Amino acid sequence: MAKAANIKIKLLSTADTGFFYVTSKNSRTKTEKLSFRKYDPIAKKHVEFKETKIK
Repeated sequence: MAKAANIKIKLLSTADTGFFYVTSKNSRTKTEKLSFRKYDPIAKKHVEFKETKIK
């Protein structure tokens, strides 16, 4: 069976609050790790979110 093109990833806050977003990415076209500036409601500000694996 073929490997799926889209995989689910977890975007974890770098503010060490434990808050995360779950999203998907196309692993064939986006091979590097994703990094976004998004809102962390626990820290109450926009911080960097980096890609980690869903366990």
